[in-house]
Amino acid sequence: MSARTANPGTGRLGAWAELLRVSALFTVVGDGLAGAASLGVRPGRSTALAVGASLCLYEAGMALNDWADREEDAVDRPHRPIPSGRISPPAALAAAGGLTAAGLALAARAGRPSLAVGAALAATVWSYDLHLKHTPAGPAAMGAARSLDLLLGATATATANVSASSAAGGAGRSAGNGVRAALPAAAVLGVHTAAVTTVSRRETQGGSTVLPLAALAVTGTVGALLGRRPPPAGPGASGRTARHALAAGLAAVYAGTAGRPLLHAALNPSPALTQRAVGGGIRAMIPLQGALAARGGAAGVALGVMGLVPLARTVARKVSPT
Repeated sequence: MSARTANPGTGRLGAWAELLRVSALFTVVGDGLAGAASLGVRPGRSTALAVGASLCLYEAGMALNDWADREEDAVDRPHRPIPSGRISPPAALAAAGGLTAAGLALAARAGRPSLAVGAALAATVWSYDLHLKHTPAGPAAMGAARSLDLLLGATATATANVSASSAAGGAGRSAGNGVRAALPAAAVLGVHTAAVTTVSRRETQGGSTVLPLAALAVTGTVGALLGRRPPPAGPGASGRTARHALAAGLAAVYAGTAGRPLLHAALNPSPALTQRAVGGGIRAMIPLQGALAARGGAAGVALGVMGLVPLARTVARKVSPT
């Protein structure tokens, strides 16, 4: 975690912003949008509901994380909102519960399949914060949470597509088919998240060269996979070539955003540089989501996701994403 403290002038609102790590919220929106893009379907109202559910469940996880770590933070990060006394443990736990309920309610409005995925996501978040975080399964659990987040967007979009097609007398992609189509993108996002989470386990102590190097290898592999350009063929080849060129460009941005701080942390595994590497991995989520959306054929969505970058940077100057 960052040693940055909240601005005293922001008072209680600033404490909640710090607890919930609001600057990291910008990395969540693209999950559901990338999931919709993986279906080749334009995002709609159901996609928006899925994104809203994702935001609530993500923030629930942030509140629960600090509640579960309050004793550890009292030693390692006494500036955090709970150990510093700016937010009480019961208030943080209540926020986690309320945000979880809100997230599941939004997922339910997108359909039963979406509620099932949302429930699996919520269970993963709570299991990670309360137990799995401190076990060898922790990074995999965090990666699974991000994968489920993308699948939530895909499932909600596919369910809405089926309903619209049925109403028009056609046959749309089923929710199950939607999940299967989104699995490769979900796996890519999950692998990146697991790698960053593994590095984050040493962010207060530093001292590990192996973990940043391993995460750097993952970053390079993911960037290379997303940057591949299939040979143009058939009608519409020029449009596909342009979209894949955009995906390749965003994959390069992703690799640079995550890779440079990881390399620095590997060369000098101090706590400060390890924390920067974790922050870089979180920020890299946005271009990664953009690249996934572009490869799914949604260039407009990819560019829209990238439009979140300056907003994320502005808010991160006030509230650390880690």
